Amino acid sequence: MTVEVGDPVRRSGIRDGGDGQAAEGGRDEGTVPLPRAEPAATTEAAADAGPGSPAGGGRAETRRARKKAKPRWRRVLLWTSGSLAFLVLAAAAAVYFYIEHLNGNIDSDELNLGNNRLERSQPNADGQVPLNILLLGSDSREGANQELGGGSEGGERADVQLLMHASADRSNVTLISVPRDTVVDIPECTDPETGEVYPETRDRINSSLGHGGPGCVVATWEEMTGIPIDHFMMLDFQGVVSMADAVGGVPVCVQQNIQDPESHLRLPAGENVVEGEDALRWLRTRHAFGDGSDVGRTRAQQMYLSNMADELQNSTSLTNPTELMDLAEAATNALTVDNGLASVQDLYGLGEDLRSVPGDRINSITMPWLPDPANPDVTVVPDPAESEELFALVRDDIALDDQDAAPAEGDEGESASPEATADPPAEVPVTVRNGTGDVATGEPPVDGRASDITEALVAQGYTGATTDPVPEPQASSQLLYQEEADRANAEALAEALGLPHSVVRISPSAEGITLIVGNDWREGTGYQEPTPDESAESGSDSGSDAGSDAGGEEQAVDDEAILFGDQEDCMEVNPLPQYTW
Repeated sequence: MTVEVGDPVRRSGIRDGGDGQAAEGGRDEGTVPLPRAEPAATTEAAADAGPGSPAGGGRAETRRARKKAKPRWRRVLLWTSGSLAFLVLAAAAAVYFYIEHLNGNIDSDELNLGNNRLERSQPNADGQVPLNILLLGSDSREGANQELGGGSEGGERADVQLLMHASADRSNVTLISVPRDTVVDIPECTDPETGEVYPETRDRINSSLGHGGPGCVVATWEEMTGIPIDHFMMLDFQGVVSMADAVGGVPVCVQQNIQDPESHLRLPAGENVVEGEDALRWLRTRHAFGDGSDVGRTRAQQMYLSNMADELQNSTSLTNPTELMDLAEAATNALTVDNGLASVQDLYGLGEDLRSVPGDRINSITMPWLPDPANPDVTVVPDPAESEELFALVRDDIALDDQDAAPAEGDEGESASPEATADPPAEVPVTVRNGTGDVATGEPPVDGRASDITEALVAQGYTGATTDPVPEPQASSQLLYQEEADRANAEALAEALGLPHSVVRISPSAEGITLIVGNDWREGTGYQEPTPDESAESGSDSGSDAGSDAGGEEQAVDDEAILFGDQEDCMEVNPLPQYTW
């Protein structure tokens, strides 16, 4: 019997999709089971079948079989890759949003609110640039600060002020503190939010924060020191507490048991780790340190900030994600910075930049000062000679622990004080002011003093010299210049008059080159250095024996005035019985 492969009758007994009889699973009686077709014949028959023929079901089965035959590991790999990609994207998104959250915590403000701003520091021969950051502590009573501070009379003040100078090569840091009761010239500042203009005035330096914000403190420091400020960072009371807690406390040290009735600080002799409100009490204590003056508090603040920097550098929080997040939250909530540091990325970059500075080369000093002639028992003023010696070291990028080093060279190898480039005297305009009056004693200025010096300058070839008729009482003579390009001319003028180089300094508010004939130069047309007996007794904490000329053999700043980074001295305690226990 001949049977065609495609015969529906004969295929009815095969369970591969035949007619109705096959659908019931039966088999024709009397028929002989067909032999299994050869693969070639089946494939050929399937190929001859049209799209609508029963053989088409075989192709679908084949496709399904092929899909089922794909290796299991390929499906696992696809799922795993997709999951990992999702997790990576989710993690990146989480990090991004967390950083944005931290950025939202940071308050920022304009860097300088004054009308005159110094040019930025110039790179040295290797292209490295010094960095100057003003560190401020605010006594703001807003929010949670109300429970941590006293009254709010007199507006917001910056009771803690330190200038941090990081050398161009980041090999050392100089911290300069100023007593909060230092009386200085505060320049005109404009509040960026309200537009209110605060006129130029002479007042305690801590009050400058209330003249529009931290940007006015920056303007005041640039005016006082001639040092360009690159950034500021400000903490309030609550910020001090949260940062101390975040780093696990800051080590401090006192020579005797100490207690202060006003700040409520109470610590045993030796080293202590302060955190929380104890950290704030340490920073606010005044009368229980040293002789009870604001200078003792300033040195205690230097110790605290220097040790906190060490704790941050060595903290395990930097490798522990949970602790690092706590530290990040505390820091960003605590800080007010200038607009150039207003992101976590900027702050992280700054931290990485300063991480290489050795801890034993973070040196601190209090600005040399004298009793304020107008109120000697309450306020102080910068020592005009010794403070200028200190500021000149910073401007020349010379470390306190290496004062014999030569000033840094510019990118063209020129000295920082290029006297050889001075212009001819006839081309140098000079303004002369009479500052011979004495505010403390009420002694009037010497009549015609500025005119006499102007005539002497004209006789020496400075034909552009003019007299400013408005008197400006000044204990010590000063020679100010506005831009770095005028420095050589100012130094040449000082040499012509016999003035020490310590009186020459940059001032953003100076009108070109301005000579103020001080109370130390009341007669003669050539300056005579005052003898030690003639010099006023210094109330400075610096104890400096330095000569007045930075180019002399003696150091500009005496070592006894410096708190070196490798020192482990403890704070002296006021010997009065109410301050010990």
